[in-house]
Amino acid sequence: MFEKYTRKENLPNSLTVLRILMIPVFLLILTVSKSTLAHVFAGIIFAIASLTDYLDGYLARKWQVVTNFGKFADPLADKILVMSAFIMLVELGFVPGWVASVIICRELAVTGLRLLLVETGGEVLAAAMPGKIKTFTQMFAIVFLLFHWNLIGQIFLYIALFFTLYSGYDYFKGAGFLFKDTFR
Repeated sequence: MFEKYTRKENLPNSLTVLRILMIPVFLLILTVSKSTLAHVFAGIIFAIASLTDYLDGYLARKWQVVTNFGKFADPLADKILVMSAFIMLVELGFVPGWVASVIICRELAVTGLRLLLVETGGEVLAAAMPGKIKTFTQMFAIVFLLFHWNLIGQIFLYIALFFTLYSGYDYFKGAGFLFKDTFR
């Protein structure tokens, strides 16, 4: 009935929950103060949350303790963290609204595609290298922009935008069979 988890199994899920709890702290810091110090502190919080993303996935795979909660909550936490950060960066004037919109729309579209694939019994598309590069560059862009390292932050932002579009195309190309009869 209920699965009994060992501490080893709980650690990746605990890291995911920690990341979810860090999101409101991150948002609060950026909302309460517009100072450079607040931006840097929020950047540190974001960096730690991003590291938990890497660590929980690494541990779950290494220990072979993938759970239904982890499969659901981990990608959701990642998307909420990144989308919230981009929205705040637009508010702060660090990122153009159109760039954040493209990134957020791609995230929602790929999430919808994955749900459609699950519903139709298709293969679940695993994250390919372009998607991993997208995630890496998005997270670094956010941290660098919050640290006010604007040039490197902007470079990573536009690299992230490229890989956001490319990986989105790649996912939809891989699931093209779902749409082959749509426009006939």
